[in-house]
Amino acid sequence: MKIGELAALAGCETETIRFYEKQGLLAAPARTASGYRTYQQRHLENLQFIRHCRAFDMSLSLVRQLLKFRVDPSQPCGQVNTLIDEQLGHLDTQLTQLHQLKADLQALRTLCQNDHQVKDCEILKNLVHPCTSDCVQHR
Repeated sequence: MKIGELAALAGCETETIRFYEKQGLLAAPARTASGYRTYQQRHLENLQFIRHCRAFDMSLSLVRQLLKFRVDPSQPCGQVNTLIDEQLGHLDTQLTQLHQLKADLQALRTLCQNDHQVKDCEILKNLVHPCTSDCVQHR
């Protein structure tokens, strides 16, 4: 299949496929005599695998590690479990940071309760001031 067909089947853009090839996550396909890429079913499966991993906010490095396990499926899956546990920890950290970010933004929102001219907006005034050591940008 050609790159456009692969993209349609995987639900992504052709540039995404090219990017994953450049990153070494997706094997380079064979080429026709005229230079067109020719993809196989294994490319679609690997692309779907990569996209599912990315949907779980996995880094390209983590995806690369998980792809290596697919190459040698006889390995024990304990290391896969460890990698997923680490990703869960990463997501927990992100959730904590997002909750703090939301709280900080809500606090910022309370600074301006009235409808008045922008020149008097406390939100905009506060966004100009340097951040203190306990604000979101310094965490």
